[in-house]
Amino acid sequence: MTTSMSNLPNHLEEEILSMIPLSSMRAVRLTCKKWNTLFKSRSFTTMHIGKQEAAAKESEESRMVVMMDYNVCLTSVVFVNENENPLTKPLGKLTLLNNEQVKISQVFHCDGLLLCILKDDDTRFVVWNPYLGQTRWIETPHTYNQYKYKYAIGYEKNKSCRSYKILRSRDIYIANPGYIKCYSEIYDFDSNLWTSNNVVSVFWHVRFCDRRVTLKGNTYWCAEHGRRDITHTVCFDFTTNRFGQLRDLPFNDPYDQLVTLSCVRDEKLAVLVQSTVTYVIDIWITDNLEEEKVVWSKFLSVDLGPLTDLRISDGCFFIDEEKKVAMVINKDREERLDTLKIFGEDGYFYELELGKSSDKKKCWPVMCSYVPSLVQVKLPEVGKRKRKRRKKVAQRNRKRRKKVAQRRKRD
Repeated sequence: MTTSMSNLPNHLEEEILSMIPLSSMRAVRLTCKKWNTLFKSRSFTTMHIGKQEAAAKESEESRMVVMMDYNVCLTSVVFVNENENPLTKPLGKLTLLNNEQVKISQVFHCDGLLLCILKDDDTRFVVWNPYLGQTRWIETPHTYNQYKYKYAIGYEKNKSCRSYKILRSRDIYIANPGYIKCYSEIYDFDSNLWTSNNVVSVFWHVRFCDRRVTLKGNTYWCAEHGRRDITHTVCFDFTTNRFGQLRDLPFNDPYDQLVTLSCVRDEKLAVLVQSTVTYVIDIWITDNLEEEKVVWSKFLSVDLGPLTDLRISDGCFFIDEEKKVAMVINKDREERLDTLKIFGEDGYFYELELGKSSDKKKCWPVMCSYVPSLVQVKLPEVGKRKRKRRKKVAQRNRKRRKKVAQRRKRD
């Protein structure tokens, strides 16, 4: 006599479903209303995340978000054992949002949430929780130029809870006396409103293409102070809504070097510097960012030798502290092939193919670390006035999108 899942006691059914891997969650939730409701339960999802994290640690998986060919994917790199080569395992893909096909040009991670900037639409963007399968569309208040804005996602650290926010900023260079005016706006998830932030005049600059990293709620950039002087970091504090002081990076010579940031889980900041002359890659990490003097420790130093075609692109590196390895996404423009290059101590090197892209130049692959999250991203309940206002904004943005599409069609 066989027993179906529906005939099992509730605690046994939950125990079995809690072992479902992330890559199968969507299929399981669509099986029946009961299971879909169960996966919305906070007690169950907490247990499920705990088991998934334990399984990932036991199987030595490194989970990450990867953006390739304008699509956002969840994947993991599995280190089987010392005698076998690592392999990749897909976990999920963001391709359809509200039955709408979209292309993503930028992606930023914070506490399990992904801020996705659309490629062909400057009137809105989307925040996605891959674990809960929730998305939240956010309308932009106005558009100066889509490609001049810099975005970041973080949270205000309250005693009771975390209040999530989005920063959108643009810089205007003032030639005389040579400083930059930074204009910024803050979107608050709780109030569902945009507010203008203080205009700040600074003598440092954050380049549009530089990768930013959100760590413990705050966002960090590499900052230029003077001509090509990339020897500092600057932090935006989402609790005070202000930029902090410049902090020194652990090297002095900024010339002929590529510098970018990453993080180790939500605990440590990592910086990578690649010499374009000697082809040596050095990586440092630190966990005392809030101290007056930041102390960096060398994590890895690798001489690329014959791998001179390997260039760090847009902050695309990831480190595994336990395995003592670094991972870098690279793009072969001629072959249109995206690859993951893994290197470590004693000359260790391995390469994994991630797939071919349809775009030869524009869509450069990006990756960052990922940890499942229970943060809700659903739209809040609003009254009649706010609904009318939101409807008007949506209508206005639809007209804007239509005009942009017509203009591009003519061009």
